[in-house]
Amino acid sequence: MTDHTSWKAFTVEHKDHVAQVTLIGPGKGNAMGPDLWSELPVLFAQLDADPDVRAVVLAGAGKHFTFGLDLVAMGGDLAAVLADGARAKARTDFHGMVKRMQAAITAVADCRKPVVAAIQGWCIGGGVDLITAADIRYASADAKFSVREVKVGMVADVGTLARLPYIIGDGHVRELALTGKDIDAARAEKIGLVNDVFADADEVLAAAHRTAADIAANPPLVVHGIKDVLDHSRSAQVDDSLRYVAAWNAAFLPSEDLGEAIKAIFEKRPPEFKGQ
Repeated sequence: MTDHTSWKAFTVEHKDHVAQVTLIGPGKGNAMGPDLWSELPVLFAQLDADPDVRAVVLAGAGKHFTFGLDLVAMGGDLAAVLADGARAKARTDFHGMVKRMQAAITAVADCRKPVVAAIQGWCIGGGVDLITAADIRYASADAKFSVREVKVGMVADVGTLARLPYIIGDGHVRELALTGKDIDAARAEKIGLVNDVFADADEVLAAAHRTAADIAANPPLVVHGIKDVLDHSRSAQVDDSLRYVAAWNAAFLPSEDLGEAIKAIFEKRPPEFKGQ
């Protein structure tokens, strides 16, 4: 059964107690623009409240999971805090925007229905924020991952730095976050970012549905209890990390290096960072 709610950033299909949520853009490579950030918490609140849904498969349409934050579509939201002389009002508004984006990702993590991510192609920046909120992650052999924010003059602030340390080792977190390097599916599996790797997009999606079906066959309230107990010990630390990075970026995000990073992307050239 298809969800006929008119989502702009997703399609939603329901079958046999499993909901498939598919990122569809509208930006290139399912880039994460304003529609995604506003719809994601509403959608996952609905899935959480739907007694017919017992597990969720999270996927991306086309060749890629997501290219991450849609800098073009979100540029207007960043403009005020990046303007010369931006002071308390612009920084307060930016802080509120970060908190809303964090809450969107947290809605995925807090959903009582376990979320299985099926990742193919690129999973960049905000895409890593999103998959760290899933319970289980599978990848196709062509998948590539990047905590790319450092490359564009940002501290990742909507979930990666809060949740990734509970998924992979500290050294791997620091390597990915400090370099912004790309890693392939084999490396992602080796460090524990993904549970398993499959040949292609069709196979990874099928595997995600098999696991979701296995979960859906179990007593739903016990499944909720397992998630609740597993999340309990780390929830305070995740919340503290999210609060801290939101405040940190509201204070320190505006920089000449960020402007240079964005300019270099549009001019398709390497950036020249000066620490200013």
